[in-house]
Amino acid sequence: MVTTKLPDRINRLDELANNLWWSWHEEARRLFRILDSRLWRMTVHNPVKQLNEAAQDTLQAAAKDPAFLNLYDSVMLEFDADMSSSSTWFANEYGKSLSGPIAFFSMEYAIHNSLPIYAGGLGALAGDICKEASELGLPLVAIGFMYPQGYFHQHISAEGWQEEVYQQLDFNTAPINRVLSPTGESAIAKVQLGNITIAIGVWKIQVGRTSIYLLDTNLEENPQQYRELSARLYVADREQRLQQEIVLGVGGVRVLRALNIHPAVWHANEGHTAFMMLERVRELVMTEVPFTEALSKVRATTVFTTHTPVMAGHDTFSSQLMEKYFKDYWKSLGVDREVVSQLGQQDNDTAQTFNMTTFALRMANQRCAVSQLHGRVTRKMWHNLWPQAPEDEVPITHITNGIHVPSWVAPEVYHLFERYMGGDWIEKRDDNRLWERVLDIPDEEWWAVHQLLKRKLIGAMREGARNRWVEDDVEPKQVLALGGLLNPETLTIGFARRFTEYKRPTLIFQDVNRLKRIINNRWRPVQIVFAGKSHPADFSSKHLLHRVYLLAADREFQGRIAFVEDYDMHMARYLVQGVDVWLNTPRRLQEACGTSGMKASLNGVPHLSVRDGWWHEAYDGTNGWAINSDLDALRPGEEDGADAETLYRLLEEEIAPLYYTRGRGGVPHGWIRMVKESIRSVVPVYSARRMLKEYTEKMYRVAAHSASGIERS
Repeated sequence: MVTTKLPDRINRLDELANNLWWSWHEEARRLFRILDSRLWRMTVHNPVKQLNEAAQDTLQAAAKDPAFLNLYDSVMLEFDADMSSSSTWFANEYGKSLSGPIAFFSMEYAIHNSLPIYAGGLGALAGDICKEASELGLPLVAIGFMYPQGYFHQHISAEGWQEEVYQQLDFNTAPINRVLSPTGESAIAKVQLGNITIAIGVWKIQVGRTSIYLLDTNLEENPQQYRELSARLYVADREQRLQQEIVLGVGGVRVLRALNIHPAVWHANEGHTAFMMLERVRELVMTEVPFTEALSKVRATTVFTTHTPVMAGHDTFSSQLMEKYFKDYWKSLGVDREVVSQLGQQDNDTAQTFNMTTFALRMANQRCAVSQLHGRVTRKMWHNLWPQAPEDEVPITHITNGIHVPSWVAPEVYHLFERYMGGDWIEKRDDNRLWERVLDIPDEEWWAVHQLLKRKLIGAMREGARNRWVEDDVEPKQVLALGGLLNPETLTIGFARRFTEYKRPTLIFQDVNRLKRIINNRWRPVQIVFAGKSHPADFSSKHLLHRVYLLAADREFQGRIAFVEDYDMHMARYLVQGVDVWLNTPRRLQEACGTSGMKASLNGVPHLSVRDGWWHEAYDGTNGWAINSDLDALRPGEEDGADAETLYRLLEEEIAPLYYTRGRGGVPHGWIRMVKESIRSVVPVYSARRMLKEYTEKMYRVAAHSASGIERS
C-alpha cells in the first residue's frame, strides 16, 4: 500500500501502483521510470515502494511537469478503458455463457518480483493465466497462499554451496492489501486441522481485472505453530505440506463463499489443490444431496491440469496422516472413510497412501496435460485408473502451455515489432499470419536491438558481481564465477531453470576438456550463463549446483562460465532477452512442457533442446536445434553420453559457425534468418492467449454446459 501523500493532480498513481496491470504495460512502467529513474532502479521496479520512498519535491515537480502529466493522463485513460471495457474477447464470443466466474486454484503465482511467492514454472504459468484472463475479459478469480517469506533468496558461499536466506515481506511496500470480513475482522473463514480450528485471513492482489486472493494463517487467534503454516512455499515436512493443502483446498472454498463469490467452474492447477473438490462435495452433502450425486455435480464443474510426468513428483500422504486430519471430516460426508480414501488410491497400492493427483483425476470430468507429448505420457502413467480403455483413449487430453507475451517481450523488441508489424500487433499476437511480417525486419536493425539487450544482461551480471565484491568482501574467484569477465561480443548460451537432476544442468560438462576447447576457441569463443535454485531439501541437486559453480570459478575456462545468484523474475527477463541461445537438457519424458524457451524465442533467442515437452511439437528443423531425436529405452548413462556428444557437435559444427559468419557491417545474416523463423513459428502458437482461448472452448464451456444439464435434470 502507498502511504505517501500524493499531489491531487497525480493521486491515482496509488491506484495504478496497486494494480499489477502496470507490470505488462510499457507506457505505465515508463511513467514510474521517469518519475524517478534512480529510485525505480533501486526498488527493483516496485512502484509501491518507489512512491513510499519518493521525495515530496519529486512528486510536486511531476505534478507540474507537462510532459509527465501528458503521459500520466494517457496511461490512466488506457488503464480505465481496459478495466471497464465491455467489448472483450470473452464477452464478444461467449456473452454471459457462464453463471459465475472460474475459480482458479494454484499453490504459487509469479506475477512480479515485488511479490516473491513463487518457485518456478508452475507459478509463472499461473501468473500468466491471470494476466491473460484480464486481457481477454475471462471472468476468473484466483486462490493461492500468501507466503510472507516466499520461497527463498539464494546466496552462494565462497565454497560454492547454496545457502537459503528467508526474508519477511514488507506488506507496506508490496502491491497487496488485506481483505477484511464484513465485521472488520482479519479472519475470513475457518478450517479444522485435526483437533484445532484455524482462522484464515486473506490478502488481495489485483492483476488488471483479475483478483487473486491469498490465504494467510498468521493471525493472532491462531496457535503459534499454525501462524507459521503459510510462511514458506513447498515445505519438505509431509505433515506440514498436508496442512497447507487442507488450508488451500478446503479453506479456499470457504473463503470464496465468505466473499460471496459463486464460481461456475473450478480449475485445479496441479494436485496440491485437490481438497477443493472434496470440500465442495461436503457442501452439497450438507444440503442433503446424496453423496454419489454430489460427486457427479462436483466432477461436472471441475477442470484439472496435471504438470508432473514422474510418479515420484505427485503429492501422497499416508493413511495415518489422512486419518489424523480427516477423521471428523469423513463424518460430514455421510459415507465410510474407505469410500473417500479409495478415490485417492491406486488399485495396486498396498500401502493405501492418498495420492492427490489420483484423487483429482477421479474428481474432474475435464482433465488435461500441458503439452502434446506430456498428454501421451500422462495417459500411460494413469492408464490403471481406466483399465478398460485403450491407452490412447484414456480421458486425459492436452492443452500446451503458453506465455503472456506482453510480460516477457523486451521493450526494445516490442517497439521493433510495432514498427514493422503494426501498432496493434500485441492485440493480434495469436494470429499466425501477422508473424509473417517479422521477416520484413531488416537484419541490421534486429542485430542492433539484440546486441543492446545482450549488453544490458552482461551489465546487470557485472553489477551483481561487483556488489558482492564490495558488500561481502568475496574472493576474486567469486567475482569470476558470478560473471565479472563476460564479453558481450562472445556467443552466449543461457541455462536458467530449477536445479534438479532430471534437468541435467551438468550435461554440458560430460567432457570438460572438449568443452574447454569449444569455449576457448580463438576465433569462435563461447560463454555459458547458468542460473537456478535447488530445493532446500534436495541435496543431490545442491551438489550439481556446487559443481557448476566450481567450474565457473575454474581459471581454465577464462571467465566464460558464470552463475547468476538468486535467480528471480527480474533476472529471468534479462536472460531470456539477452543471451544468444537458450539451452534445455532434461531427461526425455520428464519435462511436462517448459515455458522459458518460449520466452526466449519471443525475444529472438533460438532454442537448443532435447525434444521433450513443448519442443517436441514445436521444433521444425529451421527454428532452433534438437539434441538427438527421441531416444527410447536408453539407460541414463547412455542417454547422457549420446546427448553430450550431440551437444558438442552442434556447438562446434553448426551453432558457433553460424553465429560468427558475418556479412557486411558484421551482421550474421544466416543466424538472424533462424532467429526470425524461431519468432515466426513459436510466438503465435505458444502464447497464453492461444492457451486460454483453448481452455475456454475445450474445458470451461464444456464444464459450464455439463453443470447446466445436471441442474436441469
